[in-house]
Amino acid sequence: MKKLNRRTILRGMGAAISLPFLDAMTPAFASVAPSPVRAAWFYVPNGIDMRNWTPRAEGPLTELPSILAPLDPMKRDILILSNLTANWGRPLLAGAGDHGRACAAYMTGMEVHRTAGADLKVGVSADQIIARAIGDKTKLPSLEIGLEEARQAGNCDNGYSCAYCYNMAWRTESQPLPPISDPRQLFERLFGTDIAEPPAAHARRMMMRQSILDQVMDDAQKLESNLGPDDRRKLDEYLSSVREIERQVERAEKDSAVDPGIERPYGVPPEFPDYFSLMADMLLAAFKADITRVSTVMIGREGSVRPYPEIGISDGHHPLTHHRGNLEMLDKVRQINSLHLKLFADFLTKLKATKEGDSNLLDQSMIVYGSGLSDGNSHMHDQLPTVLAGRGGNFISPGRHIIYQRETPVCNLFATMAEHMGARAEHFGDSTYQLQGLSLS
Repeated sequence: MKKLNRRTILRGMGAAISLPFLDAMTPAFASVAPSPVRAAWFYVPNGIDMRNWTPRAEGPLTELPSILAPLDPMKRDILILSNLTANWGRPLLAGAGDHGRACAAYMTGMEVHRTAGADLKVGVSADQIIARAIGDKTKLPSLEIGLEEARQAGNCDNGYSCAYCYNMAWRTESQPLPPISDPRQLFERLFGTDIAEPPAAHARRMMMRQSILDQVMDDAQKLESNLGPDDRRKLDEYLSSVREIERQVERAEKDSAVDPGIERPYGVPPEFPDYFSLMADMLLAAFKADITRVSTVMIGREGSVRPYPEIGISDGHHPLTHHRGNLEMLDKVRQINSLHLKLFADFLTKLKATKEGDSNLLDQSMIVYGSGLSDGNSHMHDQLPTVLAGRGGNFISPGRHIIYQRETPVCNLFATMAEHMGARAEHFGDSTYQLQGLSLS
């Protein structure tokens, strides 16, 4: 069996597909190199119905509250972290509006404001601190994904640019990294050529091919002839998953011609659960093939007015969160929160089912699910809803609810994650640095 480099890729005209971890990448009788750790942040907008979020007691996770119930099968793989705060999301000074500050300050820990020239000023986000340190090891230093309607993403309710409300990844204090919301563009970013090519040339290329895999199949067949049975199976499963993602993208492009009753950009599945799953599957493929080790996912922009007809809710998400104690509105917020957690739980389940060496992708990851707001009605920026999933390569001891001292910066969590991935930052936002208790060792 031929030894392979960990960064071996399949090449073809206009395509380059990275490979998952194969046995052939570990030479016989050699010490096994540790699998890389991945980090991702899933940001949910507009806060949470905290009455149905926080576990009753600190310590081992037993019965989970209703919103977190979809994570029950994964409760030995997660931490629930209480009392973390996004201090600079608060309206201490004039700035981007409460929702804009909640999002932009979440991963930067910095004051969000405009200068006299109306330039954006935020800070470098935790994901980009990590990307600067390890981004040269992968095809993409980081991957930014969004799940919001294009037209809405360009016009926030609070009158400020969605550079605040739809970006949590910031390369510099004034340069956000806009998330990719179109499935075809995300697929091309991961597996195809430069998506910035002229639209006409891109359209011609899409019409002339059946699948991106057709372009790398010759290379794949040559590789298979040098692999053992287990590696051939792994390669076949991986390429099949890429093929299925491509088919889902193509179906979404066809389905987008049907009016779903809400505004969607071209190529987005009409139903939000399908949209979430498709984009999450591509993130899974990117982690599996080590295309990137750092990602952010905007489940929706801050202030999102997305309705959820899939679960019988025609009201906009943001207006519902300003419930003023109305129990009917609160119940709809709870249902939306529960839907998001179910979709997130499905993603974690797929990570855990994906083997990598003697471990799995979830154990090799640190996946944050959270928000820059707790209660959306009063725009509270403390006691934030925060889930940390995975073990980060035996760094984290999950299965617990940890209650921190009030006003503990959420950036302490992000700084600790960054350092574990080899990206120590001497000064990061409002972090007072290490977040204790993530590991019991």
